[in-house]
Amino acid sequence: MLQFENALARVLEHSLPLKRVEEVALWHSLGRVLAANVFSDMDMPPFNKAAVDGYACRRTDISQNLTVTEVIAAGQLPQLSIVPGTCSKIMTGAPVPQGADCILMVEEVVENSDGTIRFLGTDTKSNIAPQGEDIRKDELVLNAGTFIAPSHMAMLAAVGVSQVVVSQKPIVSVLVTGNELVEPQYKPQGSQIRNSNGHQLVGQIDRCGGLPNYVGIIDDSKEATCRAVESALTSGDIVILTGGVSMGDFDYVPEVLKNLGVEIVFKSIAVQPGKPTLFGKLNRKLVFGLPGNPISSLFQFEMLVKPAIRKLMGSTQPTDANIRLPLAIDYSRRMKDRLGLVPAFINLNGEIEPVNYHGSAHIFALSQVNAVFFAPIGATHFKKGELVDVRQL
Repeated sequence: MLQFENALARVLEHSLPLKRVEEVALWHSLGRVLAANVFSDMDMPPFNKAAVDGYACRRTDISQNLTVTEVIAAGQLPQLSIVPGTCSKIMTGAPVPQGADCILMVEEVVENSDGTIRFLGTDTKSNIAPQGEDIRKDELVLNAGTFIAPSHMAMLAAVGVSQVVVSQKPIVSVLVTGNELVEPQYKPQGSQIRNSNGHQLVGQIDRCGGLPNYVGIIDDSKEATCRAVESALTSGDIVILTGGVSMGDFDYVPEVLKNLGVEIVFKSIAVQPGKPTLFGKLNRKLVFGLPGNPISSLFQFEMLVKPAIRKLMGSTQPTDANIRLPLAIDYSRRMKDRLGLVPAFINLNGEIEPVNYHGSAHIFALSQVNAVFFAPIGATHFKKGELVDVRQL
């Protein structure tokens, strides 16, 4: 069995950026990956800007009464310069008039009966945001490879980018194996069960930025598996099969992949759940064989497939960061020869709390799960309050 860290390294090694780009409207750029560096088209702020509501004046005049010559609203250009003994009432965000080197905060000023104003303090900060304080024209704003979040959309808008150059979404085909499976609209008969993995995987692909291609349920036969995989390899960038990768009499996936020329990089990793996870490649195409149990497939997608999708999109940060959180309860496990991926949720106290589940087939335990905590190889007992590594899902 391959250690998880080595398995992830091999997946990322073979996940080569597609370098297919397209332009999308800024509104539709969320969750996409920038394919080109973005530079500012102007200074920000573009002028010396009032940082507070108040009165723009000369610092040398703040000890005397000042005559208000105009009111400057945000979005309005000053009409007059500041000369000795005068000031302009100014709103936050408005351009500072020529001659002013500070702004007296409105809270620290009183209006006199003759229309002049008097500063109540003895000194003041400038309260002016100078032109170019945030960023200069032609300065780098965002790097290619950035996974676009709402905050990045604000930055793109601020520098005038309405059409964003992004990497195209990788096409990820989902094939579900198993004669016992039926789609959700059918009521299972006899030994049948409903196909949940396929729909779970489509949601995961869509959420992490891929373009899902749901092929559907294929028969547990070499011929049917071969036809479906061959077609998916031709039309897409990543093929995911769920089920059929273990050691059963009808688990044909590894043999079929080899016959199609797919190089099997690994087919077993030291994790629990998810040991019978397969990864292979054919030229630049990637193939993942995930276990049939829903918790196993959910976790192995998050741990291995998601980083591959993001790497194909050109992301410079394809893997999610772990955080350290205290355990909410004592926790023990029997198996210690594999990395434990423990279904859990982050409670309102900021603690990680393992869920009560009956094994990797217990799909209904997923209703509570929003994280996984990692139980290291060799560790079986964990105390309440102990800090553990956690990945949010």
